[in-house]
Amino acid sequence: MSDLTMWLEATGALAGAGGIGYAKRRAPRVYWSTVGLPLTWGRFTWSYRSTMDVCGLTVQPSGLRAFMTRNLSRREVRPVPPKVRRIRPTSTGLRVTLRLPAGLEPADVATSSERLRHAFGVQSVTVAETKPGFVELRMTGYDVLRRVRLPRSAQPSGLRVPVALREDGTVFERDYRAVPMALTLGATLSGKSVYQRNLVKGLAKLRVGLIGIDCKRGVEHSRYAPRLSALATDPEMAGRLIDALVLEMSERFDLLALHEVSDVWDLPAKLRPVPLVVLIDEVAELFFVTSKKDEAARDRTVMQLVRLGQMARAVGIYLEVCGQRFGSDLGKGATALRAQLTGRVVHRVNDKQTAEMGLGDIAPDAVMAATSIRADRPGVAVAGDTSGGWSRIRTPETSPAEAAAVCQEFAHLTPELPFLAPFRPPAQQVVPPMPTVPPLIAPQP
Repeated sequence: MSDLTMWLEATGALAGAGGIGYAKRRAPRVYWSTVGLPLTWGRFTWSYRSTMDVCGLTVQPSGLRAFMTRNLSRREVRPVPPKVRRIRPTSTGLRVTLRLPAGLEPADVATSSERLRHAFGVQSVTVAETKPGFVELRMTGYDVLRRVRLPRSAQPSGLRVPVALREDGTVFERDYRAVPMALTLGATLSGKSVYQRNLVKGLAKLRVGLIGIDCKRGVEHSRYAPRLSALATDPEMAGRLIDALVLEMSERFDLLALHEVSDVWDLPAKLRPVPLVVLIDEVAELFFVTSKKDEAARDRTVMQLVRLGQMARAVGIYLEVCGQRFGSDLGKGATALRAQLTGRVVHRVNDKQTAEMGLGDIAPDAVMAATSIRADRPGVAVAGDTSGGWSRIRTPETSPAEAAAVCQEFAHLTPELPFLAPFRPPAQQVVPPMPTVPPLIAPQP
């Protein structure tokens, strides 16, 4: 009986260990809630003071505090770490609010985030300033970017579209009211097209006008035709479309001046023109020319695009520019256009210079993160803006057919804009299957 009991206990222990290992790989949320969270919380509580000391996140106490410690408490005066104000568990990690002592700033804690990640044994640690003197350590217990699923509550609304998941488990949203112009970079098979599909999928559900500029003969944007108010498929057509947008911008400014407001959102709802989102795929095609005579048209198109980037936000016209590379090497006006694109999303790139083009001027410390994205992680990117903040994100897998189906479902939301009538894409037609070609050599019996 004793041997049977020992055998059962050993079998139960092995089954429990196997179940924990299975949950850690296949159900990481369950593993984190049952095993990972208690272990991490205990490790953090036990080693907090020593970890902060080793990471250089302590300061000498004030004179009064040192006097009280030395003479009343009869203890050795030790450096003071940030005071823990709150610990809040989440389904993906741990949130810790710290009160910074005099002499420390949020940048000091952010610089040590990688050391804190290893010390506390978590997947990632990001630092966010909540208010003056307070920061929040956002620890992620497992790799939330391994299998990306946006929460059901993440739905597009207003001009805000959830497109990806951050490494701290929060949703990354493309908010056109906060970040009106953006640049997305990425090499072939980096997931840049998947990011665009998620963006179009969300925008298609909103009351906005979508304008596509795809100089690769429309191979990417043509499938979204039911939801597009305009589509340009070559540089010449794109130039005419951009000219029409600049003219519309001028007319909208006249409307603002007539009502003595400076922003389209200050107009009454019944007078407010529909917001327009211009999706530009492979922007380099607008810069390249094959002959000297085409340079004048190219320069005009680029300068008109720069004008949109500079002023169109106030009248509800927003730019979403995508490409593999983007910088001064493209030609005249490229740097001026890039300076107007506030939001930056950089996927895996082929060289460090491309990452510097996208992030070097706004978040220099994010360049290294962009160059370390693995090839087997399509959709992973580094998102930053001119505030200097950045985070790793990953978009959920979305097929072209799925994005096209959403555009077809919400085609009734496509606004009828007379100035875009010459550029309205034709209704999508069903492409017949390719005929079966008989083999040149008959198969052997």
